[in-house]
Amino acid sequence: MTLPTPRPAVHTTQAWTLWLYRLLDCLGIAYGVFFITIVLPEHNSDSTFLSYLVATGLFMIVAEFFGLYRDWSAVNFGKEAGCSILAWTVTVVLLLAIGQYSLYTRELRAESLAIWYMVTPVIALALRITYRTIRKMLLQRGIGLKKYAVIGCNPLGVDLVEGISHSEAFHLQFHGFYEDRETTRTQASVHKMPEVLGRVEDLIEEVKANRVQVVFISLPMRAEARIQKILAQLADSTASVYIVPDLFVFQLMHSRWTNVQGVPVVSVFENPFYGVDGVFKRGVDLFVGMIALALAAVPMLIVATAVKLTSKGPVFFKQKRYGLDGKPIDVWKFRSMTVCENGHAVAQATKNDSRLTPIGGFLRKTSLDELPQLFNVLNGSMSLVGPRPHANAHNEYYRKQISGYMLRHKVKPGITGLAQVSGCRGETETLDKMEARIRYDHQYIREWSILMDLKIMIKTLFVVLKRENAY
Repeated sequence: MTLPTPRPAVHTTQAWTLWLYRLLDCLGIAYGVFFITIVLPEHNSDSTFLSYLVATGLFMIVAEFFGLYRDWSAVNFGKEAGCSILAWTVTVVLLLAIGQYSLYTRELRAESLAIWYMVTPVIALALRITYRTIRKMLLQRGIGLKKYAVIGCNPLGVDLVEGISHSEAFHLQFHGFYEDRETTRTQASVHKMPEVLGRVEDLIEEVKANRVQVVFISLPMRAEARIQKILAQLADSTASVYIVPDLFVFQLMHSRWTNVQGVPVVSVFENPFYGVDGVFKRGVDLFVGMIALALAAVPMLIVATAVKLTSKGPVFFKQKRYGLDGKPIDVWKFRSMTVCENGHAVAQATKNDSRLTPIGGFLRKTSLDELPQLFNVLNGSMSLVGPRPHANAHNEYYRKQISGYMLRHKVKPGITGLAQVSGCRGETETLDKMEARIRYDHQYIREWSILMDLKIMIKTLFVVLKRENAY
């Protein structure tokens, strides 16, 4: 019996710059303590150094959780600063909690801690800005740059080069494309034909002469034999070689790399809210949700009274719908109809619907019937922004009619969503209208950001005021 060849372990290596980030943050915390000893020397005690050690250890753990130690070169500095300040805030809160049970950290007085809290992120971020500036100056002078080439003159290769050219994170300088296929074939797949420097065998000579240090192979996944041959040739060199998988043949829904016991895998359908992003979104839901509920308390009381006085039945209507990952949730609304349909067949509301209560039409046009869903947001079953939840009967129908329909449930449903502020609010009496709504839902999941959520919330106010397609 032949034993199988063991798979080599796949490791995720961290660049030395990420360790430099950790060192800069440690210096920022230390300089913050040093600042206290200068401004308030009477507050300096044996607990000061111990508090620094505890705070540094806590910050390293919290920062890892919030994803602070990653390459921020291609990201707006505001996001990096926000992540750093949030991590430091959580660290100080934990330090205060520990101080309740420690004789040493309890000695660190309130004014000292306040100054430390405010000064440390300023110093740490200043150090990061300095590092960014120095690195940019070095790269502009060609120091630290490596030349790279791409095997495969195709749309994927062109997109790769354009992406690298718009980012300073990779420290790479483009050398050229290399392609063994005939020029007429590559022209058919690339709208704007880039210059091809030569064939793969020409690149091999460039690599061996160390004129090219990095090689990207952007050939289609079906070209396994060609890729294996190229890799065998490049193995006789010291170049760094990367395979660019053509994942765009699939319908990606927020993809990311990971590994399972050394086996690399890439997600195709995934929830975008993980790590610090998930914490930010949940924090916004709680903060804005509590403010909205406080402002809406009186209007909700008035609406509840009006519903009770104008028609028979309960004030609230609770309907089973699909939540995160398709799990059932109870969605709350003010009752706007004389019926409470919640079974296998649920008719959509239509214009001049006979089932509406005397004030039902007004509630639906102004979206006042949706206000109780703020309780769903606070208990975590819904979000302020996300794909609108549909009745379960509609979910079961449309999942058979529209490809990828159920992917909208990879995130929590929302009180409002991208589809609703993009003209897809109201009845979906045709399949085309529902398909348009689903396209916006997918776009939201792929392109989500906190800024997008805020924009959707603001746009929702104007959509509600217009009262279009709401009945």
